[in-house]
Amino acid sequence: MYVPAAFAGTDAQAHEMIDAYPFATVIAKGAGGMVAAHLPLLREGDTLLGHLAGPNPLADLLFDAAKTGTEVLAIFHAPHFYVSPTWYQAKSGTVPTWNYGAVHVYGVPRATNDKAKLRDLVSRLAAQYETGEWRFENQPEIFIDKMLGGIAGFEIPMTRVETKLKLSQNRARSDRDGVLAAINGENAEFMRRYGLPEKQQ
Repeated sequence: MYVPAAFAGTDAQAHEMIDAYPFATVIAKGAGGMVAAHLPLLREGDTLLGHLAGPNPLADLLFDAAKTGTEVLAIFHAPHFYVSPTWYQAKSGTVPTWNYGAVHVYGVPRATNDKAKLRDLVSRLAAQYETGEWRFENQPEIFIDKMLGGIAGFEIPMTRVETKLKLSQNRARSDRDGVLAAINGENAEFMRRYGLPEKQQ
């Protein structure tokens, strides 16, 4: 990912964005080319945890990558939005752009079909994201066993992380204020948190 110095984020910011926006695109390369899947991932320290359907072509590629020591890529997308030149104080010599946050995580995966490991993984994922009364451990054992038999689990150690926060940091404060005045909701909150130097907030 191309990350100019003005838009470079820290590892701490990468962790925050992964935790806040955990639905990732996981990509691996096989003999037939690139394969991607869209999956919710769980970060535990510097490791990403996830699972996918066994028949998913990416599952085989994750096992292959684990055997060959080949990196895979997980991409996390934070809020993003169009920026109009009319929002800037300087009205001439400007062009439209797109502001966004993204994290690219590279690592050699560890993949498993072991049901004990899958049970632990699925239980942790469900506990992390379930906000209602459903509990994985309360499901009938025959259902759990069948479900675990149809998925593949994996971990991706975060050996290389690229974090980009393109939020008009290269513009004058007056231009950034103009962008903030034109956006709202999550986009505005995200830009205030990551796009304004602390001394200027």
